[in-house]
Amino acid sequence: MNNIIDSHQHFWDTARGDYGWLSPELGVLYDDFAPDNLAPILAEAGIEKTVLVQAAPTLDETHYLLSLADQYRFIAGVVGWVDMASPTAASDIATLAKHPKLKGIRPMIQDIPDPDWMIQPAVAPAYEALLKSGLRFDALVHTKHLENLLTVMHRYPELPVVIDHAAKPDIASGQTSEWAERIAAIAENTNAFCKLSGLVTEAGESVGSSDIQPYFQHIFECFGARRLMWGSDWPVAKLRMEYADWLSMTQELLIAVPGEDRDQILAGTAARFYGLGQA
Repeated sequence: MNNIIDSHQHFWDTARGDYGWLSPELGVLYDDFAPDNLAPILAEAGIEKTVLVQAAPTLDETHYLLSLADQYRFIAGVVGWVDMASPTAASDIATLAKHPKLKGIRPMIQDIPDPDWMIQPAVAPAYEALLKSGLRFDALVHTKHLENLLTVMHRYPELPVVIDHAAKPDIASGQTSEWAERIAAIAENTNAFCKLSGLVTEAGESVGSSDIQPYFQHIFECFGARRLMWGSDWPVAKLRMEYADWLSMTQELLIAVPGEDRDQILAGTAARFYGLGQA
């Protein structure tokens, strides 16, 4: 594999205190993960660019991630966070957008109790600010959020949207028919993109490529290669496997995909969507 872009990875420093979700019960994730931990893994895999995605609902963490992007060349873009329902959301977005590596914003919708949060009037100025600033919207959602996401996209058809982790289908239980229908509706009726990432953590502990294949096939058929991008979701993926193992599994998933489509999924789509230049 050459010219791969990792469209979705994280860093965190537990001492910062930003990460309310991060607890000792998460085992291997309850640690610090920094650029120097990932850099040799990327070098071994031949990956030169990543998109660093927020993992805490704080502006401070976003500034921290942007500071890392200033220091490490392989971080080609950052997806940060703002409180999109705040009266200051538009100005916060405008300020963050001045940084050339800030590519998008991701509210942690999966953790917000109100499933209608994203369609409330208070959030409208934030969507408009994203459009004005030329930023993208990363949708961290589950199946139950997809109808409202469709509403958002109909309201703001020019807003570039990518669905993180393919909306996290419940692979472990196999109860995914509703997910399949709703993700297909999004693909058919909007210009949304989708990430081939995070699927291994939604499966059982002994996950193999055969477990992931039907879900990959569905999103590939729905979105096509030019709206589908690969991401590692490192270090979260370590709950199931190491970076190299997920990359190897991706090779298996893509083995029957034509070369040009494979190149789009592994690099081209992310480069175009996030404005990262040539892959």
